[in-house]
Amino acid sequence: MRRGGEIRKERRQGEREPGLLAQLRRPPGGRDARTMLLAQLLDRAGTGVWAAACVLYFTFVVGLDAGRLGILLGASGVAGIAGSPLAGHLADRFPVRSLLIGAHLLRLVTLCLLLVVTDFALLLPVVAVTHLGDRAAKTLEMLFATRVAGARRATYQALSRSSANAGYALGAGLAAIGLAVGTRGAYHVLILANALSFLVAAALVWRTREPRGRGLVAAPAAGAAPTEGPAAAAAGGPGPWRDRGYLRFVLLDIPMNLDDSILGIGIPLWLVSHTTAPHELIPAFLVVNTVLVVVLQLRVSAKVRGPRQAAGAVALYGLTTLLCCVLLAASTGGGAWTASAALLAAAVLATAAELMRSVSSWELAVSLAPPEARASYLGVAGMAQSVQKSAGPLLLTGAVMTAGPAGWLVLGAAVAGLSLVQRRAAVGRLDLLAGTRAPAPAPAASA
Repeated sequence: MRRGGEIRKERRQGEREPGLLAQLRRPPGGRDARTMLLAQLLDRAGTGVWAAACVLYFTFVVGLDAGRLGILLGASGVAGIAGSPLAGHLADRFPVRSLLIGAHLLRLVTLCLLLVVTDFALLLPVVAVTHLGDRAAKTLEMLFATRVAGARRATYQALSRSSANAGYALGAGLAAIGLAVGTRGAYHVLILANALSFLVAAALVWRTREPRGRGLVAAPAAGAAPTEGPAAAAAGGPGPWRDRGYLRFVLLDIPMNLDDSILGIGIPLWLVSHTTAPHELIPAFLVVNTVLVVVLQLRVSAKVRGPRQAAGAVALYGLTTLLCCVLLAASTGGGAWTASAALLAAAVLATAAELMRSVSSWELAVSLAPPEARASYLGVAGMAQSVQKSAGPLLLTGAVMTAGPAGWLVLGAAVAGLSLVQRRAAVGRLDLLAGTRAPAPAPAASA
């Protein structure tokens, strides 16, 4: 009996998911996936450098006032919305690897132009094209990954997010050195560092092999025939822009990305304007988020296997966001220590929501799309995050925080309710696609 118990214990230990470092050494997709993860790490490190410095650069070096800076960043956000569907559309027709190299080189050129362009009318298209290339590159990276990782795409997504967050943190640390110097030359060095990251990322992508299955997330199984007739119309129709069911998913996915704006904008501004918590607490929110994502993303992804569990994670996202908003609403009622504890707990919950969103959103985007045209569908799905990045800050600053604590309660309840709608719609579409993909019975043998 004891020996049998030891065997069962060893078996359970053997079934455990390998750790983060082991998975990074041998990720789903092998050498190509490992090379792509390194390219993403360097890309995000460069992006972290620029993200930490861009507002100060445009303000103190270029000399933009707050109004023109808002227009510049808003226009770039709108341009970024087009990056995902454009990348998906092109990926149905051209190799993903070549398109991703092109996106990196495009951003390399536009970043270098910032070294010499200071006129506002010229800055608008330069920064807009940079953001368009940024969103296109992120979509192409995931298309590449889901093709080479296959059924283990959720594990790769977790590794990707862990390496990306590590890159952002590294970039922000490097930017702090340049910002401490504060000269025009120091800012130019930061811009060149970001541009260099794009060049190295493009070189790394060039070393990979083009994944199989143009337009698909994975190469079709041998002998698989495309869906035709009424079943095809029910499953996806002629394209993502005419597929009302998929567009409904993308529309509902926009509020399922609000954790990004809540953590990056809502909590810091709420601390400054409505609580007595010390301002020195603000950097701790980023530290909490980065550490938790790097440490926990792989473990959370291991708990969600398949699209139906991903649909369940959407409902948990809504509940977690609601609890986060309740804490923010309650943070105004006490002293500095109480407010600080509530805000830190809210940051933890916002990060928990991010962890669940990261394993549910992409999995559902893949699973709810027809296999025959997933690249273009995933490009449209990528718009949800881009739209949220443009509209989320306006929603929080213009409506939620203006309404005070009640605004947070309404927002949390709305997100929780919409998450249940999203879960139900996703499960219904999964049932529909499962029915339309069911193999036809074999014809009876003739006598």
